[in-house]
Amino acid sequence: MRECIRCHTEMVEGCDLKVQGAGYGIILADSEKIFANRLGKPKVAVCPRCGEVSIYFDNVDLLKEK
Repeated sequence: MRECIRCHTEMVEGCDLKVQGAGYGIILADSEKIFANRLGKPKVAVCPRCGEVSIYFDNVDLLKEK
């Protein structure tokens, strides 16, 4: 469960973030290399009370392996 940082309401998880006009979405990548390793798709949560959007990456173990 994610909690809104603004109003402390439980957020609705499982949303996607898409680029308008394209169906590609967004992928996190390791930017230290020319050919970046794809780390995965970020997760998105939205607060049903105030509309705050939270974009987060839940597989932080991949970041620690660098």
